[in-house]
Amino acid sequence: MDYTEQLLIICPLIFISGFIDSIAGGGGLISLPAYNVAGLSPHFALGTNKFSSCIGTFFSTMRFVRNKSYDLTSAIPSILFAFIGSAIGSKIAVCLDAGILRYILIAGIPVIAIVVFKKKNFSNIVPKKLSKVKIITLSSLIGFVIGGYDGFFGPGTGTFLILAYTSVLGLDLLTSMGNAKLVNLTSNLASLIVFLIEGKVLFVVGIPAALCAIAGHYIGSGLAIRNGQKIVRPMLLVVLLLLLTKLVCDLSF
Repeated sequence: MDYTEQLLIICPLIFISGFIDSIAGGGGLISLPAYNVAGLSPHFALGTNKFSSCIGTFFSTMRFVRNKSYDLTSAIPSILFAFIGSAIGSKIAVCLDAGILRYILIAGIPVIAIVVFKKKNFSNIVPKKLSKVKIITLSSLIGFVIGGYDGFFGPGTGTFLILAYTSVLGLDLLTSMGNAKLVNLTSNLASLIVFLIEGKVLFVVGIPAALCAIAGHYIGSGLAIRNGQKIVRPMLLVVLLLLLTKLVCDLSF
C-alpha cells in the first residue's frame, strides 16, 4: 500500500475518532484499527496513534480549560493515582489473560448503556455536598481504578472517567468531560514519550493524521461545550456499542 492510499484510509478515520473522543472518549476504538488497516506494524501503529491522538486531545483539552470546564480539586488526585493504577495494571496484564476482563465487560457494558439510556437529562445532575477530603479520596480512587483498567486493557477509558465523575462525584457533564480530558492527556503524554524514545512514531503518516485529529477534536469539543447532553449522551451510547462490538470480535477471533 503506497503513502497516498495510507493517508486516504487514515485521515478520515482519525478525524472521526478525534470527533468522538473529544465528546465521549473511546476514539482509540477507531483510530488504532485505522493504522493497522493502513499496513503499519503493531508497534508503529501504537506509537503513531498515540502521537496523533495526543496532539488532538491537547487541543480539545485546551477548549475545556478555556471554558473553565474542569475541577482541579478532583482532577489532580485522579491524574496522580491514574499513573499509579496504570503502572500496576500494566504489570498485571503481563501475568493475566485479558480475556477474563473481556467477559466481565461484555456482561457489564449493556448495564452501563441501559443506565446512560435511561438517564434522560445529564444537565440535571444534582451536585453532591462532599467535603474536600472526600472529593480527593473519591477522585484518587477513580483515578486508581480506571487508570488500572487503562494499563491492563485500555479501550473506553475516557468514557468511564466521564461516567465516574458524574455518578460518583456528582460533577456536571462538562466539568466531568474536562477532568477526563486532563487525566487522559497526562497519561497519553507519558506513553507518547516512551514511544518517541523507542523511535516507534512514523511522522510522515503521524503529522497529517495529527492535523485531522486536531480538526476532529476542535469541532467535537466545541459542539460538546455548546450543546452538552444533546450530543454527549448519544455519543456515549455509540462508544459503548463500539467497545462492546470490539470485545465480542476479540473473543470471536
